[in-house]
Amino acid sequence: MQANRFFSFYLALLFVVMCAILAYGFTQGDFWAEGSILTGMPWGIVSLVDVYVGFLLFCAWIWYRESSLLAKVGLTLAILLGGNAVSALYAWITLLRSGGDLQAFFLGAHASSERKAFPHSEDPSSPNR
Repeated sequence: MQANRFFSFYLALLFVVMCAILAYGFTQGDFWAEGSILTGMPWGIVSLVDVYVGFLLFCAWIWYRESSLLAKVGLTLAILLGGNAVSALYAWITLLRSGGDLQAFFLGAHASSERKAFPHSEDPSSPNR
């Protein structure tokens, strides 16, 4: 249970940090002017591609664990537009809803089918582990 509190705090902190840095960027910078400078540099392009590949990797997890097509599409669009603030919020909410059950956290809708397929996977003393 202590680990769940730590990870809940960690994900909440990431969400707050991302929201704060986004607010700073939007209030202190010029998104379009600075974005055009960034995309004019090779390492700016590399950084943007890296960030969006990370978003899409995170979205792949969402597409696996969620059962609703609407949720999959909506969350993907939200992450592509809102970035890691949305990813952190989704992970935090998912952790809270899982009640500390790691299979429910990582597998979502597939958690119950995994338990049926591997009934001894949760028991560390099981000889089948």
